[in-house]
Amino acid sequence: MPTSRRMLLKNTAAAAAVISLDWTRAMAQAETVRIGLIYDLTGPFAAGGSVASSIGAQIAIDLVNEKGGIGGKYKVSPVAADSQSKPDVAINESNRLIDQEKIDIINGVYASSHAVPLAAKVEQQKKILWITTAVSTAVFKDKNLQYVFRAQIHSDQYGQAFASFISEHAKTKLGMEPKDVKVALIHEDGPYGVGVAVADEAYAKQAGLQVVLKEGYSASAPDLSVLVTKIKRARADVISHAGYNPDITLFLRQARENGLKFKMLFGAGAGYSQLDKLRATFGADIDNFCNIDPVPAQLLDPAKLAPGIGDLTKIMVARYKEKTGATDVPPHCSMGFNQTWILLNHVLPVAKDKYGGFDPEAVRKAALDVDIPPGGTIQGYGVKFYPPGTPLSGQNERSTPVVMQNAGEHISVVWPTNIRTRDPVFPLPKSSVYAA
Repeated sequence: MPTSRRMLLKNTAAAAAVISLDWTRAMAQAETVRIGLIYDLTGPFAAGGSVASSIGAQIAIDLVNEKGGIGGKYKVSPVAADSQSKPDVAINESNRLIDQEKIDIINGVYASSHAVPLAAKVEQQKKILWITTAVSTAVFKDKNLQYVFRAQIHSDQYGQAFASFISEHAKTKLGMEPKDVKVALIHEDGPYGVGVAVADEAYAKQAGLQVVLKEGYSASAPDLSVLVTKIKRARADVISHAGYNPDITLFLRQARENGLKFKMLFGAGAGYSQLDKLRATFGADIDNFCNIDPVPAQLLDPAKLAPGIGDLTKIMVARYKEKTGATDVPPHCSMGFNQTWILLNHVLPVAKDKYGGFDPEAVRKAALDVDIPPGGTIQGYGVKFYPPGTPLSGQNERSTPVVMQNAGEHISVVWPTNIRTRDPVFPLPKSSVYAA
C-alpha cells in the first residue's frame, strides 16, 4: 500500500522527535559526572563512623550541585554502594560500579580492611579510588599507586601524636619522666588497628616510653576479659586503643567490671569518635578520655583558616544535624565532606579544563597538581599528594591529626599545643571510675 504524503511527513516528524529526544538525553548525560560512593551503610562499621562519612560526602555533593555542579557546569550524579562492613562485599560492589555502572571514580571507603584490597583492585583497572576515611598507612606504603589518592591522614600519624602528647606532658602533668610511663597498646587485628599499634609502638619507643603490652584481638570477639587482665598485670599507666564498635563498648564494660585503673585512655578515631553512642552507654564514665583523629571542623578557629572556610563548616554542621537530628557532629562527617569537597572543587575542574575530561588519566594528573596550603581545608591541614616513585605515592603529605579530649558534650583540642583550645586534663581526675 503506497504511503501518503501526510503519513510520510508524520513519520518523519516522529523520527525527528525521537532523534531530538535521544540527543537531549545524550547531552544531559554528557553534562553529568557519575561518581560511585562506597561506604558501610549496614553492619558494625556503619555506627562506627561510616554512615557519618557518607552523609558528609553527600552534603558536599549537594552543595556543589546547588551551585550548578563542577565548575558551575557539570552536575554530580552519585551512585551509592553498601559494602555492608565486609571486605568481599566491598570488592563485589566496586566491581559492580566499574563494570556495570561504568563508573571511573569511586569515592569513600571507611574501613582499612576494605581499603587495602580495593586500592589494589581499582589500581589494576586504572580507575580512580578517592579514599575519604580509611587510615591505614599500609594502603599506600611502598605500593607506588598511580590512581589511588587520600587527602585523609594515615595511621603512622596516630603514633606520632600519641607519643608526642605523652612525652610533652609526662613531667608537668604526671610528675614522671617519659621513660617511666608504662603504655599498653591494644587494637583490633585488621589493617587499621595493626597500623595504629605498629606506629604507636615505634614512636613510643623513640620517645623513650615503656611499652609493657601490645595485644591484638578480633573486632568481633565475644569476650575481652583476658585482655583486661593482661593490662592489669602490666600495670599500664596509659592505654592506646584502636577499635571499632561494639568492641570498644565490650572492652570498657569489662574493664569497669574487672576494676581496671589507668591514668589516661587514648582512642584512635573510629568508634572513639562516635561520642554520642559511647555516651548513651557509659555516660560520664568516658569523660576526659582522649581521642586522636582528624579534627571535627567545627572545633577549629575559623580566623586561623582561609577566608570562607569557617562559613563552609557552619553549613556542613547545620545540614548534618538537620539530616540526622544529632547534637554531636562526629569527625567522620568532616572527613567525608572534606575529602569529597577537595575532589569536586580542586581536582575535577582542573581535570576538565586543563586535561580535557573526567577520565581517570585526566583526574590522576589533576590530583597531582593540587597544592592547598595549611589552613585551606575545613580540617585545617593543606593538601599536596606524594608523587609516583615515592614511598607513600598518592597520600597527602600535609595531613595531620589532633588530640581531642571530651568532657560531657564538650570536646576540646588539646594537642598540638599551638592550636589547642584547652589545657589537657591529665591524668584522669579522681572522680573517674577508671582513675588510677
